[in-house]
Amino acid sequence: MLTHTHPKLPMRNKLITKDFYCNQLGFEVFGADFEGYLMLQKDQIQLHFFEFQNLNPLENYGQVYIRTEKIETVFDHYIQKNVSIHPAGYLQTKPWGQKEFSLLDPDHNLLTFGESI
Repeated sequence: MLTHTHPKLPMRNKLITKDFYCNQLGFEVFGADFEGYLMLQKDQIQLHFFEFQNLNPLENYGQVYIRTEKIETVFDHYIQKNVSIHPAGYLQTKPWGQKEFSLLDPDHNLLTFGESI
């Protein structure tokens, strides 16, 4: 039986990634501190990152879809924290029955937040 998924995304710099996710998005570090690897958690979401120093962010196609509750509250919180929302990803209702918004992390991993309507 499958129970959870923990996406693994590329990062160029562990300190920059940690700063963005912890100080802007409210994640916390969990687990041991491994060289070139970072594990973060917020609520029931875990994201893992592996070091890829030669990553060209403009060629990165890393993506994660994160289901939320109270998406307007999540969106407003990130706006108040001056998190840059993807230009094509402001909060909107999609034809597939989701309210969504998206942002890019420092390595251009696309994070889409969605709530069923």
